[in-house]
Amino acid sequence: MANGTTRKKGASSKNAMKAARSSVVSKKGTPWGTIIAVVAIVALAASVVTYYMVASAPKREQKTREEAAAAFAPSQQDPDPSKRINGVTTATYEGSVHVTAAERVAYDKTPPFGGPHDQAWAACNGVVYEKAVRNENMVHGLEHGAVWIAYNPAQISGDALELLRVRVEGKPYTVMSPYPNLDKPISLQSWGHQLKLDSASDERIDQFIAALRTNPFGAYPERDATCDAQIEPGDFDPTPPGPDAKPMDYKGTAGTQQDQPGAGQSGMPSAPATQPSAPASK
Repeated sequence: MANGTTRKKGASSKNAMKAARSSVVSKKGTPWGTIIAVVAIVALAASVVTYYMVASAPKREQKTREEAAAAFAPSQQDPDPSKRINGVTTATYEGSVHVTAAERVAYDKTPPFGGPHDQAWAACNGVVYEKAVRNENMVHGLEHGAVWIAYNPAQISGDALELLRVRVEGKPYTVMSPYPNLDKPISLQSWGHQLKLDSASDERIDQFIAALRTNPFGAYPERDATCDAQIEPGDFDPTPPGPDAKPMDYKGTAGTQQDQPGAGQSGMPSAPATQPSAPASK
């Protein structure tokens, strides 16, 4: 009997302890405030990560394209890799032949990619112009080793335009502008080289840039010249050049500043003989 009584007392004691613990837990309640705060922090972190992934996707994709095009980087063994790019047109032009802001050149190609040009160049360090720019200013940038991406604004817009923009914006010696009535959706220019394309996703865009932008093996006339500029370029003139336009074999206008490669050119002619090019919105 004593043993039976002892067991009952032990069981009763255990039950009492369980009941007490349960009572304490029930009194504390569920920590909803903590749970809500943790859920909010996790949701915020997830949204930040998602935003970053979406916002950085174009740049990450562009980095992948550039890595794929690295095989077209110039070397002593392969000084002009653009010869391996299907569709590239080439021509030979004399450099450092200048005209004034009031003069036009009767270029032999559209868009032009060499020949006489304005003594002041359009800024070409990753600049994306929203308006078409004067040919004579753009060609001078090519002489400094830049690549110019021109596009037909009637054919390139939306995602395609952004796909071009990410290749230019903030990139040294690269510039982009609309070119009204261009015969192809896209045209790439470097000094003496041109490539016309139909699609902004064409891998040859990145190959062209890799091969020719500041190519040090004689692909452009003025090594070490800057792409920064202190003079805004002139407005694009869609009308055909008149009879007073300078021919492609023109030898330069007297009084225009002569280039001095490697001398830290600022884009501001010293003692110009004429007024600087008219400003244009970027």
